[in-house]
Amino acid sequence: MRKTRLLASLLLPLSVAVAGSVTALHFGHVIDGKGKRWTDAYVVVEGDRVTSIGAEAPAGAAVIDLSKLTAIPGMIDVHTHMTYWWDQAVGSRPWEQNNARSAAMTVFLAQENARKTLATGVTTVRDLGASDYADIAMRDLINRGAMMGPRMFVSGYGLFVTSGPARPGAAGPAGQADGVPEVMRVVRQQIGAGADVVKIYGSTGSDQDLTGDQTFTFEELKAAIDVAHHLGKRVAVHSYGPDGARDAMRAGADSIEHATGMDDETIAGMVRRKIFYVPTIDHNRYYAEYREEFGYGPEIAAKLNAFVERNLETARRAWKAGVPFAMGSDAVFTMFGQNTRELAWFVKAGMTPLEALSAATANGAALLNMSDKIGAIAPGYFADIAAVDGDPANDIDAVIHRVRWVMKGGVVVYRKP
Repeated sequence: MRKTRLLASLLLPLSVAVAGSVTALHFGHVIDGKGKRWTDAYVVVEGDRVTSIGAEAPAGAAVIDLSKLTAIPGMIDVHTHMTYWWDQAVGSRPWEQNNARSAAMTVFLAQENARKTLATGVTTVRDLGASDYADIAMRDLINRGAMMGPRMFVSGYGLFVTSGPARPGAAGPAGQADGVPEVMRVVRQQIGAGADVVKIYGSTGSDQDLTGDQTFTFEELKAAIDVAHHLGKRVAVHSYGPDGARDAMRAGADSIEHATGMDDETIAGMVRRKIFYVPTIDHNRYYAEYREEFGYGPEIAAKLNAFVERNLETARRAWKAGVPFAMGSDAVFTMFGQNTRELAWFVKAGMTPLEALSAATANGAALLNMSDKIGAIAPGYFADIAAVDGDPANDIDAVIHRVRWVMKGGVVVYRKP
């Protein structure tokens, strides 16, 4: 019995927001996400919200001294796969293990991914694809306080086209759709199951597959996007190559994920329509660096690294043209805890450190249609705050590697030992 109580205490948040309680967080600097930098400031939190920022703590408030650190808004990773968990057992491979468990076991084990994500200063994610609606279960458990993790916006099953013969008499797998009527039905099905956002696989390409061949036609993409928008949901289109990205832009997608080699017309259309680019440059760095875990040989690693360079070059062109960016890691398996390394690539693509940070805060909030609730430290916003050692305005590494303390919704969820 004592062991059970001890385990329960270890799983609880470090501190719990209490209705009506007032806490003043004293920071050396605050970068508020709205263009202002505060010095020697107190961020006042009541319950799960920020109520003020000022030079003094209110009378009677409990003060937490973080005066050696700089506060930034809790960051937003707009492309994760939180339910992709691997136990790293000797002789096992991540992809082989991924679908071998029940959904209930996966949800429980994926708490590790959620905690690692919080430790990077990411307090909100958009999760783009999971089996058995495990992502919806995680979101709901986190929202009711039964699981520690970032705020989740989820897609359920992503839509994909038929790529092989079906077994006689068997229904197609969930998410599979061919033709306009089918994509409309499957979009409605995901939203009916509780999805916050719709994911469409507009091209081939994933992990070691770097082909990027367009899958859905323009008409299919347009039908899916129109239905989702009619039902009040936004759409993310996966496209490794330029063709799927071009038609996703023409069809009115809200974000385009991964795409390399986009032409000037596609990029100009994204600027005009304010379509977000989520390049996920770092995820292929991850596959190449951890190739032994996945069983990839040096020739595959070389192709992955070459894709990274093409991805980076496309990002440079898109940023120079004025395309809005949002930070997405495409984190899977052991990549959780590395969610914000994408920001280093953004700086290489031409952003200042503050512009890169904005892609991970204000822009992520805008993509999620949550600009009045997250992505900034301001009165009325959720108290989602990360404290870093260093100056993020001059050194993006302070954000990537030196997060020391994290609050989500008024609850301290991470404190570096």
